[in-house]
Amino acid sequence: MQNSVTSKRKVQATSQFSKRLLLLAAAGGAAFWITDFIIVVSPISAEYKAAFSISSLPVALVGALIGGLVIAFCISFFLCRVFDRIPGRNTIQKALILSFSAMAIIEIFSAFADPAHASTYLLLDTGMNVPRFLALGWTIGFVFDKQKRMVVI
Repeated sequence: MQNSVTSKRKVQATSQFSKRLLLLAAAGGAAFWITDFIIVVSPISAEYKAAFSISSLPVALVGALIGGLVIAFCISFFLCRVFDRIPGRNTIQKALILSFSAMAIIEIFSAFADPAHASTYLLLDTGMNVPRFLALGWTIGFVFDKQKRMVVI
C-alpha cells in the first residue's frame, strides 16, 4: 500500500518529466522549423519543392512545424527514458544519434512511397534533411545538458 508521500513524489516526478519533455520537444521543434525556414527561402530549395510538389510556402512551413515537433517529441522521449542505453560520450552525441536514426527511418519509409523515383528522392531528401536533423539533435542535446546541470538530486 502506498502512502500519500510516495504518491506525491511520483506525481512530482511525472510532472518534472513532462515539463522536461515538453521543453526539449519545443526547443528541438523550433530548431527544426528555423532550419527548414532558412532552407525553404534559399535558392537551392526550388528543385526540392518541385520534386516533392510543394506549391505553397506557408503549407510547407506549417508541415515542417508539425513534423518537427512530433519528431522532437519522440527523440526527447527516448533521450529521457533510455539515456544510459544510448551509445555516445556526451548528451549532444546521444541526441544526434537518435536524431539521425529517426531521419534514417523516415528516409526508408519515404523511399517506399514512390519506388519509381526512390533513388532521386532519397538523395535529394537526405541532403535537405541532414541540416534539419542536425539542428534538432544538437539543440535537444544542448537543452538536455542545460537542464541536467540545473537539477539537483
